[in-house]
Amino acid sequence: MTFGVWAPRATTVDLVLEGVIHPMERHDGDEWMPHRPVDWRSGLDYGYSIDGAPPVPDPRSRRQPRGVHELSRTIDLGGFAWTDSGWAGRGLAGAVIYELHIGTFTPEGTLDAAIEKLDHLVDLGVTFVELLPVNAVNGIHNWGYDGVLWFAVHEPYGGPDAYQRFVDACHARGLAVVQDVVYNHLGPSGNWLPMFGPYLGEKGTSWGEAVNLDGEHSAGVRRYILDNAAMWFREYHVDALRLDAVHALHDSSTPHLLAELSALTDALALELGRPLTLIAESDLNDPVMITPRALGGRGMTAQWSDDFHHAVHVALTEETFGYYADFASMAALAKVLTSGFFHDGTMSTFRGRPHGAPIDTASVPAWRLVTFTQNHDQVGNRAAGDRPSQYLDVRSLEIEAVLALLTPFTPMLFMGQEWGATTPWPFFTSHPEPELGRAVAEGRLAEFAQMGWEPDLVVDPQDPATVESARLDWSEPERGHHARLLDLYRRLTGLRRQHPEFTDPAFVTGCVVDEGEKWLAFHRGSITVAINFDTEAHWMPVTGATALLTTRPLEGATGDALLVPARSAAVVQREG
Repeated sequence: MTFGVWAPRATTVDLVLEGVIHPMERHDGDEWMPHRPVDWRSGLDYGYSIDGAPPVPDPRSRRQPRGVHELSRTIDLGGFAWTDSGWAGRGLAGAVIYELHIGTFTPEGTLDAAIEKLDHLVDLGVTFVELLPVNAVNGIHNWGYDGVLWFAVHEPYGGPDAYQRFVDACHARGLAVVQDVVYNHLGPSGNWLPMFGPYLGEKGTSWGEAVNLDGEHSAGVRRYILDNAAMWFREYHVDALRLDAVHALHDSSTPHLLAELSALTDALALELGRPLTLIAESDLNDPVMITPRALGGRGMTAQWSDDFHHAVHVALTEETFGYYADFASMAALAKVLTSGFFHDGTMSTFRGRPHGAPIDTASVPAWRLVTFTQNHDQVGNRAAGDRPSQYLDVRSLEIEAVLALLTPFTPMLFMGQEWGATTPWPFFTSHPEPELGRAVAEGRLAEFAQMGWEPDLVVDPQDPATVESARLDWSEPERGHHARLLDLYRRLTGLRRQHPEFTDPAFVTGCVVDEGEKWLAFHRGSITVAINFDTEAHWMPVTGATALLTTRPLEGATGDALLVPARSAAVVQREG
């Protein structure tokens, strides 16, 4: 609250506060401070003039009421009246995560509107609510991954006050909050950070220039990231961070940035007196992410496993184009259940090289892998953003539900999945700059052409109708097969609570597959999950069992086998 700013590239810096210019002077560490003390209070508009240029926003701005190209506004986040003093937090083991995008979760697309839907999530059996990035971006509608001011909450969502209200409301209902953060790149519009210092490195990512983590002045950039993480935990009371695409973090330093984030998070957990969690999105299939720092790892609490999604997707759809090709065999799903990764040093035909490394399943608990059958990427990065509910029948959606929630991992659901939402979730943007909008649309066409999608299927991300189509229809879960599917999801989360076998940290040790008849069965203690992917009923070996849940009535049973209907699943408990 001193208006100080880190600006190693600047020759002169002036604070422009409510239209008044206040000269600044350089201090140690390339920090600039006003030459004379300036009173700080909430509600003041300000920016920084670098080397005489027009004022730009504060890199650490907490609020951008008129967008990322305009002045920042002071706000005292410590003034919020929290009611969660009794919140002890939640550990990730045994959790059910629900991923949502604030802008399309409700018709209003705001944090306050999302609060009105939290009771639905509690009733569903969710324990962690994961928000796609909410940091300030240019334009109104965006997935959030084009953020340019990481400390500010996107104003159309309600801004920082609304975010605090949302977290407080979640905690009041026993829900932990995961915030998705992007530290690997910045968006293409409204990024003023390079005027202040070398925030960007020489290497690139698929989405833009990479962040400078190991070059000149990188210590200041790393401090910027670490302070941002601390802000979410301290000032907004969030319980976990999901770190976007950590494989795109170019860092040759020791310790690695992720290890520093892990150490910071552990220290803050002690300071705040509640568990704090880091979840890494990584396509490296490398257990170094969840290996403790003391053993040379990054120390993440958990990491995403795309292989689980790919194996389930192929088993349900038989799509084998692109990166799905390696998962054509039912054995791929069995391997993921027992080993965590399918690619654990095996040849990845999509990449043209061996990929991944094995997990030591004897020492790593299975809950450290976050798995999903849908998420924002796997739905939104299809040409039309079509959900499985738009190309699978109800029987297949029921199987998907069982696999989503009853495997040994930490399950994550994507908003609307629980009732088979028919609204698509395509990629959408609202870049005000026409040239940037065209470039994004053309880039999507080129990307999908490489995957073999027809151009006519690719929706225009800049078309306002695209984002409108993505908003959930909250009348759907009240009717027909949507209501029945929602009831199934509720019963499945109930099974997780009632039977400790489903939250046992051990990986699956017994998994049987019949490639010809297209069925799979795996065991969790005394419970067997039997899944028939075929269009015909099949006998499956399960001895002396009592059905806990079936997606379709069983057609017959003997002492050592069940006749499981076509495209259905059965959860049974063996006697003794």
